[in-house]
Amino acid sequence: MNYRFQNLLGAPYRGGNVAITSNNLLISPVGNRVTVTDLVKSQTVTLPVQSSSDICRLAVSPDGVFLLTVDGNNRCLLINLHRHVVLHRISFKHPVNALAFSPCGSRIAVATGKLLQIWRSPGFKKEFFPFELIRTFADFDDKVTALNWSPDSMYILAGSKDLTARLFSVNKIGVLKMKPFLFLGHRDTVVGTFLGIDKKTNRVNMVYTITRDCYMFSWEWSGVEGTLHESAGGSWEPDSPGTPEREMESGNVVKTKKRKGSEDAKDGNLEENGGYLSGGKWSLLRKDCFNQAPAKLTACDYHRGLDMMVVGFSNGVFGLYRLPDFVCIHLLSISREKITTAVFNEAGNWLTFGCAKLGQLLVWEWRSESYVLKQQGHYYDVTCVAYSPDSQLLATGADDNKVKVWTVSSGFCFVTFSEHTNAVTALHFMASNHCLLSASLDGTVRAWDLFRYRNFRTFTTPSSRQFVSLAADQSGEVICAGTLDSFEIFVWSMKTGRLLDILSGHEGPVHGLMFSPTNEILASSSWDRTVRLWDVFEGKGAVETFPHTHDVLTLVYRPDGRQLACSTLDGQIHFWDPIDGLLMYTIEGRRDISSGRLQKDRRSAANSTSGKYFTTLCYSADGSYIFAAGRSKFICMYDIADQVLLRRFQTTCNLSLDGVLDLLNSKNMTADGPLELIDDDASDTEEGVDKQIRAKLDYDLPGTGANRGRPVVRTKCLRIAPTGRSFAAATAEGVLVYSIDESFIFDPADLDIDVTPEAVDAALNEDNPNTALILSLRLNEDALIKKCIFAVSPVDIPAVASSIPYRYLQRLIEAIADLVESCPHLEFILRWCQELCKAHGNSIQQNSRNLLPALKSLQKAITRIHQDLADTCSSNEYMLRYLCSTSTTK
Repeated sequence: MNYRFQNLLGAPYRGGNVAITSNNLLISPVGNRVTVTDLVKSQTVTLPVQSSSDICRLAVSPDGVFLLTVDGNNRCLLINLHRHVVLHRISFKHPVNALAFSPCGSRIAVATGKLLQIWRSPGFKKEFFPFELIRTFADFDDKVTALNWSPDSMYILAGSKDLTARLFSVNKIGVLKMKPFLFLGHRDTVVGTFLGIDKKTNRVNMVYTITRDCYMFSWEWSGVEGTLHESAGGSWEPDSPGTPEREMESGNVVKTKKRKGSEDAKDGNLEENGGYLSGGKWSLLRKDCFNQAPAKLTACDYHRGLDMMVVGFSNGVFGLYRLPDFVCIHLLSISREKITTAVFNEAGNWLTFGCAKLGQLLVWEWRSESYVLKQQGHYYDVTCVAYSPDSQLLATGADDNKVKVWTVSSGFCFVTFSEHTNAVTALHFMASNHCLLSASLDGTVRAWDLFRYRNFRTFTTPSSRQFVSLAADQSGEVICAGTLDSFEIFVWSMKTGRLLDILSGHEGPVHGLMFSPTNEILASSSWDRTVRLWDVFEGKGAVETFPHTHDVLTLVYRPDGRQLACSTLDGQIHFWDPIDGLLMYTIEGRRDISSGRLQKDRRSAANSTSGKYFTTLCYSADGSYIFAAGRSKFICMYDIADQVLLRRFQTTCNLSLDGVLDLLNSKNMTADGPLELIDDDASDTEEGVDKQIRAKLDYDLPGTGANRGRPVVRTKCLRIAPTGRSFAAATAEGVLVYSIDESFIFDPADLDIDVTPEAVDAALNEDNPNTALILSLRLNEDALIKKCIFAVSPVDIPAVASSIPYRYLQRLIEAIADLVESCPHLEFILRWCQELCKAHGNSIQQNSRNLLPALKSLQKAITRIHQDLADTCSSNEYMLRYLCSTSTTK
């Protein structure tokens, strides 16, 4: 089975900046991956591209075709957003703090360390090294923190941690050495720099600098506007005929008397040699305070068309201001944690906010004060997942005490349950598809109604217990949960919620629990090195015990109930016949699950024995394969009959996680611990000091097993969809979904062509009904769609039906449902229905919720035709018998 990565759930945002394209695609970094959310269609997809570590900065080209990502190792990827492939790679020498395409799309500005570099933007043509460095500005004394291009791509404004901002001219003109404008007077790090324009002349006339201590400086350009022509060799020509001509002088400073309390831009009185900003000076227009102390300003963005500024603070408050008068339009709180990113969309009506600590991503329409998107992932590790019986929903539970339910097709979470007061350890969907069970360490098992989104039943014990496993029988009448502390199994009635029985016998935590799919036998596994079978309904206790030589970590039944698999602490998978009680097979998986070396390990990965075992198992739908995973970056797929490894899925290559590498560099180990746990870059901030203290405590104190400074790579839960076409893995980065179905289908009709009725007629005249049908579906004109359907010959229906992209399937089904009721060519239309079901049956089944209205219309039309034919045949039954008998007599 060729499973491919399809999507990442459970984490819409993890840190860094976000971007919005012109067609309202929201691009956000999630660890070392990139998630693209269509805000119009309400769908999200994670690109099958991975960086070497967590992505810290990204930028999108103005046309929305290219995406630049830079990770924590200073490695940059150029990605084609339409094809989801990496085009080019480059590494920078210093950390990248800001990144931006020029408005024309031909250049890229990169703030790497103290340098500001201008690169030529790569294109589609093949080149040996497509990135070409055009210019480098080394004027700053500390790292560059903010960038902003002018609309004409001639100027770039940069802010730095050295409390200054500088305005550079990008183009080299003549042989004159140009000096940048220098903006002084800031008392903290410059977080944002923005260029405002004069709407009449479309030229830069304002500069806004935003500092971390919640101040905004507004600078105004005053002087004679001129145009500098490159062909003139650096000469300056006035725009107005009344302005006298004069020669450019590089470095001339016009000395003015400085008034008390006012601040001008140093070298801002220079006659700048790089364009129309010449013959004048920059002066401080006003200085405004956002009044959010002691909070710090952490994110900001500016929209030139609306002349509006949005700012976010470390206390979760954001503000929307109209400039240049600094009028506050909105000042609201969206969380209690720091806002790490704030972005306008191109139209300026939507605001996007991200909170890295909570994994929260919000899109807010500020005019109507309503949410366009509101997604929040688990901000602790996902511990368990469960598929619904129809494979369209996926439930996740995590250490943050929350249960979330996601739609697999769209990737969105539509409900969150937060009644648990401790970590959620197990989930189970009932056969009805509308009830979800969850077990938690808080000592409760809760039943959730997915219609009314409420907790309608809670199962408890006489004394507080910690539940780590959960199971329900096929009828849904009995609920069982295994405990961590008392080593017992509790049995409740689903209808009444009463405690029916307590199964005792295990001498260790019961981490595995599952009912047989074919009978009412309950299987349990424990750290006491046994697997026990229980007859819950007869009350006979343990009817069978399977002993092992090591602790049993988990178990799972084969879908037909004729085989039971369990994993042990020595890295083996044992397969039992639950009917005869015989051991069938054993798979040795220590070499396959080998984990990498942790930063604190004193032994190499090859010599270490820790982590070389499977903690979660999952059968394939037909029971011929088994998936196994544990504290490793690999998911192993075995053939059970031959006991061989078929494939290993590598869940991540993110070096920000601990345990990914097999070999570590000993130079990075010091007397105080690993160098990577010491954050020198943020040592001067309050957050950086806290991070260093946590890392120090994690390393020095014995017994602190939690590596809070750096997550450990592992897979905590594996579940396969009931359809067998996809499986989900709960990892340290979120829930990875792998699928057989191709999630990304390139549509050639989506290229930049003129989609018109004339183009449809031209395709039909060229005897190309396939292209004509897709073009008509894009136009969404009912008459053209039906015309193209009839243009397909009956022989070509299977080929044309299989080539229809999924996005047009609903519209085509609606058109066919209409034709069934009104068209006399019944066999022709029913042939279309048959071929569509053959070609797209899996897609229709997995997305039946979205296609339900169209499918019901088609079902209603076919049922009506069937009923009419049945009535006709019934009314003419005796006439047909008479005619048949008459023909026989003759």
